[in-house]
Amino acid sequence: MRQHRSGYINSIGTAVPAYSSTQQKAAEFMADVLQLDARDSRRLMALYRHTRIDQRHTVLADYVRPKDEFTFYANTPGMEPFPTVSQRMGVYRQEAVPLALKAIQDCFANYADFDPQTITHLITVSCTGLYAPGPDIEIIEALGLPNTTQRLAINFMGCYGAFNGLKAADAIVRSDADARVLVVCVELCTIHFQKKTETDHLLSNALFADGSAAVLVESRPRPEQSFRLRSFYCDLLPEGKHAMAWHVSDFGFEMTLTAEVPTFIQQGIGQLMERLLDQCGLTLDDIGHYALHPGGRRILEVIEGQLGITPFDNRHAYEVLRQNGNMSSATVLFVLKEVWNKLQRRQLTEPASADETEPTLSQPDNILSCAFGPGLTLEAMVLEVVTAAPVYATTAPSSASARVL
Repeated sequence: MRQHRSGYINSIGTAVPAYSSTQQKAAEFMADVLQLDARDSRRLMALYRHTRIDQRHTVLADYVRPKDEFTFYANTPGMEPFPTVSQRMGVYRQEAVPLALKAIQDCFANYADFDPQTITHLITVSCTGLYAPGPDIEIIEALGLPNTTQRLAINFMGCYGAFNGLKAADAIVRSDADARVLVVCVELCTIHFQKKTETDHLLSNALFADGSAAVLVESRPRPEQSFRLRSFYCDLLPEGKHAMAWHVSDFGFEMTLTAEVPTFIQQGIGQLMERLLDQCGLTLDDIGHYALHPGGRRILEVIEGQLGITPFDNRHAYEVLRQNGNMSSATVLFVLKEVWNKLQRRQLTEPASADETEPTLSQPDNILSCAFGPGLTLEAMVLEVVTAAPVYATTAPSSASARVL
């Protein structure tokens, strides 16, 4: 009889570009380049304030420079001639892999004694750039991996792309116990700024940012901590197809993101979660942690309302949104890393010394995660936290055996 296997996330790494801008400065930049009058500038400033984003990161220095010092955009009042797709893809070819490598190195740094040469599969995820030979081959060359390393590129799926990367990695390690799969999401959303004043463009410009995340998936858990990929579920809301889209235009990739998106998510998220949890024999009472994709403040609020959870339950998503904005497919992995780091700290901290509002380790060790994208697509998964028995800094190590919940 074939032995049942599971995929385990055994390390997570993240990275952002060197340039960052406060949300206030970003709003001022946009108001200036869009040549808005005083009334529309005030409206734009209000939109940016309501995002609950403090700062965002970008590979383009122009966003933090005076406009007469631009090197990507034209140093003209209307930034004409506006950068073409070819110019934007040139930036992607130059910047995407270095950023991805930063996330990969962070992933390896969080996995003591890991040998990158044991990686058997590489999965790249991106919706903000395309070229071939692509980032997958360049990453293999940069890491010095064997030419026989198997590769899969998941492109143009938007903010839920990481879920498809994890599904593929899970399938690989379930079929081959010796496989080690590196999943890398890299998104350069800011290279696709559109100089348009329609509401969906203004909203996109207010939310999206650049970032990369990498995870290592194996068929066996690490002794210290792992996340078991327990179950996935996907659904489509065709009636919301017009509300979110991603198209290649003459001057970059154009994002359609209407204010209706939260309403459609509100209508579909309850049934999605019910089916996901039923699939693995759980209820919401069995969920102790949340890693929700922060597509925007309003999206997080409607999910909380449908699931009956609080902003505190969802604090990791808000923290990633506040510090980084929406980095498309990489974002949910940033949130998952926040959960990972919290659980690692919890193992080394006496429960009595923690904030009394914090849940204890006795809570259900299951993580509920979801993301959304064009379609309108809803993706969700449940992960199980696998840890050694907690060892507190003020007490002797526990002799309890490792637990797999």
